[in-house]
Amino acid sequence: MTLYLILLCTWLQIIDYTYAFRAHVSPRLSSLSTPLRAQKADAWADGTNAAPAIMCEVENVPLLDPVPASFKRIFMVRHGEVINPGGDRPVFYGAMDVSLSPLGELEATEAASYLSRYHLQHVASSPLVRAKFGARQVLARQTIAGGDNDSNDINIFEGFKELDRGSWCGLTLDEIGKDMLARFDACDESVTPGDGGESYPTLLGRVLKARDELLEMTDVGGASAIVSHLQVTRAMLSDALGMDVTEMAGLKIGTASITCVDYCTETGRQVVRFQSFKPECGLEESKDGAN
Repeated sequence: MTLYLILLCTWLQIIDYTYAFRAHVSPRLSSLSTPLRAQKADAWADGTNAAPAIMCEVENVPLLDPVPASFKRIFMVRHGEVINPGGDRPVFYGAMDVSLSPLGELEATEAASYLSRYHLQHVASSPLVRAKFGARQVLARQTIAGGDNDSNDINIFEGFKELDRGSWCGLTLDEIGKDMLARFDACDESVTPGDGGESYPTLLGRVLKARDELLEMTDVGGASAIVSHLQVTRAMLSDALGMDVTEMAGLKIGTASITCVDYCTETGRQVVRFQSFKPECGLEESKDGAN
């Protein structure tokens, strides 16, 4: 009887350990239910984080298994804080070629340092200078870490350029109008700004085309990185989460944050490993207003 109780207790401990382990390392899949999305949305006043990172308690970084068989992995990095062209009067700038602030450069460097722990086959970038800075930091740290990259330079994709705000560039939120912006976010294409402005559906189409081109370049079992922008990352993440384009404006993507998605080459399944992870490195909080 005593031996039976010992064996039973041991078995229960194993079961308890197994569930605790799974709670720490199981990846969050893209098939999140609507109630769970709503719950996550309530947790973020400034946006929805549908796939928060499951963190390693020792290193304070996301737990991330190797790329599964038949999958490819993409790390999506948003550029760091920029110098808003409106100065003390924050304006929308979209695809304008604005520069990173000194803090933004430090943020980009920290994101690159985090990615140095992974072998990246390609480092892709938007053509805008704020993204190219971060991409070159990522590539440089791959070289330092001894990575064998397929390219000696970053790969520029026009499709990863930020959403063009057209005639809204240089205007404040009040000048555009909150109601007008709300209609835009809801994909009312009748309010798309002139002078080359883009809607979210238009952005989504070109971004996913560029993403697919990068996936074609990436080997099965391999990983690549994209350094781009808020709306570009939202476009790819919303697609991975199965969200409608009208919902993407609510996704939280911090400056110089990293989102990770795995893509199955056999089924087309997309698995969101984590969203908007930002390495904790003691930097001050960035200003992230009009975009």
